[in-house]
Amino acid sequence: MTAAAHPRLTDAEVGEMLRLIDQADSVELKLTIDDSNQRPALTALGIDPLEAQIRQVFFFETPDLALSRAGVVVRARRVQGKGDDSVVKLRPVVPAELPGHLRASSAFNVELDAMPGGFVCSGSMKHALKEPRVRQTVDAGGPFRKLFSKEQRAFYAAHAPEGLELDALQVFGPVFVLKLRLTPPDFRHRLVAELWLYPDDTRILELSLRCPPRDTFHVAAETRAFLSQREVDTSGEQHTKTHRALEFFSSRLHK
Repeated sequence: MTAAAHPRLTDAEVGEMLRLIDQADSVELKLTIDDSNQRPALTALGIDPLEAQIRQVFFFETPDLALSRAGVVVRARRVQGKGDDSVVKLRPVVPAELPGHLRASSAFNVELDAMPGGFVCSGSMKHALKEPRVRQTVDAGGPFRKLFSKEQRAFYAAHAPEGLELDALQVFGPVFVLKLRLTPPDFRHRLVAELWLYPDDTRILELSLRCPPRDTFHVAAETRAFLSQREVDTSGEQHTKTHRALEFFSSRLHK
């Protein structure tokens, strides 16, 4: 395994991360594998793509990424064998500064995403649609607000740029995603592998796992040791799936 070439967190950043972990509902450890090492990683982990669940992911944005600049992500998904869902996400957030009604909502979750050399804390308002409507709504060009619950629309209105309505957004996507959950026999945690396939034939392979906040550093060390034993190269540049997708579709609109 190539030694990781990621910048180390400063003492101040570690302190901030510890503070956020204590306030988060969950922690997700993430790692992206660069193109040249994806096939060896899939082989090393025994991942069979035919066992993966197929997903279609649609983002809703403006051509100049006004929502992204405000820290807001709006997304809807079609999930094979499961149904449709949607999410409105805000990042970064400071959990202690969030209103009490949000933290009390069963639809809202505060999660810290940790990756080599960085971390971010986000708040997500999720909604499972009672019936599949994403494809029909996207094909019809809206109204997009119908894909989101009352709570989600209120959360969006509180953080989106003033005057930017959900129905005024443009569809970015879809991105096809293959998702597979696995628990290797010599690893006690469940890994998730996601392969995001972009229209230009590029792709991102992300490995992730969730853990209780109190176990973050212990699980991270175990995961690093496991991947090293399997000779999975973790030294590549890290990418955020959402940022990559938004930049890709925005650039296509400006051509």
